[in-house]
Amino acid sequence: MIKNVDTKHRRGVLAGGGFAHFIHDGLNDSLFVLLPLWASGFGLSHAQVGFLRMCISGSLALFQVPAGFLAERFGERAVLAAGTVLAGCGFSLLGLTDGFSSLAVVLFIAGAGCAVQHPLASSVISTAYDAGGRRTALGMYNFSGDLGKMVVPFTVAAIAGAYGWKTGTFAFGLIGILAGAIIYFVLSHFQSGNRSLHTDIIHGAGQPMRGWGIRNRRGFTILSTIGVIDSSSRLAFMTFLPFLLMEKGMEITGVGFALVLIFAGGAAGKLICGFAADRLGILSTVVITELATGGLMLSLIAAELDVAMVTLPILGIALNGTSSVLYGTIGDFVEPERQARAFGIFYTLGVGSGALAPLAYGAVSDLWGLSIALTSLAATVFLTLPLCVALRPVLRATKSVEIQRFDLSS
Repeated sequence: MIKNVDTKHRRGVLAGGGFAHFIHDGLNDSLFVLLPLWASGFGLSHAQVGFLRMCISGSLALFQVPAGFLAERFGERAVLAAGTVLAGCGFSLLGLTDGFSSLAVVLFIAGAGCAVQHPLASSVISTAYDAGGRRTALGMYNFSGDLGKMVVPFTVAAIAGAYGWKTGTFAFGLIGILAGAIIYFVLSHFQSGNRSLHTDIIHGAGQPMRGWGIRNRRGFTILSTIGVIDSSSRLAFMTFLPFLLMEKGMEITGVGFALVLIFAGGAAGKLICGFAADRLGILSTVVITELATGGLMLSLIAAELDVAMVTLPILGIALNGTSSVLYGTIGDFVEPERQARAFGIFYTLGVGSGALAPLAYGAVSDLWGLSIALTSLAATVFLTLPLCVALRPVLRATKSVEIQRFDLSS
């Protein structure tokens, strides 16, 4: 009976965190549809497009760690719900913008709200599945995010085609506000995400735990560096993918469908790679996905439009699959009481690099062309391979320590 209650609790927490991921990733990635519309409507350069992407991604990066601190004080569920409401308000306000400057300000506000989701939802799920199945659970969590990436951008594109983009952003902003209340109710029902700094007790000492709780700095550093390369290349490529497809002859109305294809592959990739990492190994999974990502990016740049459309779902599997493995490995290097902080650091580095990458590659595109910019971007993906080699002995050592701890506790 107790086991059944525990299973219900874990699945409920996973459902609440997955719903938050669906809403936040859906809202955030609807920008891939909106950016070409804004570029056309407001006469923006590729560098300006990259700057707008940087505004929301930079805000995401800036508020990741503060979200972890707030969660320790007020609990993950309160901060997660409040951030979701703020993100919804930001997207509703997009309908009132009239140019580049106002878009930048509102996107920064929306990004501050979106910043809470990844570290806090990941933290409550990782904590709920601490006894086992963490990577698989986080793979399912990431799968729900990619469902949001499929549904929301496609729907925004459809609404924008029929009624204009301002109507689409306002409607989904209201949905985001409602989602904040739902998330708070679900996590409250399953009594998750309510711990605070004052109740963190470590080793029975009766004192709040201090510091970042990273017990293996080398492993965490290498893992974060892989995350930086993975996130920056993914966000930059996705930012300019619609422009690449339009250069190949695609109409703006077809971009939404193209994004559905790549996000559908991404949804499957995150789910598959979460399972694969538990069975084939972390490094084997990362090496396979990163090799495929770089190779498929290069193929897509050179391909005709019809071939490119067929390639998109396969690229999506590789492009988004790595992150599930990385998220699920953070807990191996961090104390359980500090996972919110650790996820905050990890996402700050990843999203921060992802914020700068579109601006940098946008400037390269303005100077030398989009194909040159995306080719150089694809080449950076292969830098993760030597990092995987460096991570291998660290993971082996961590596994040995965990086995020794298990033996001692037995």
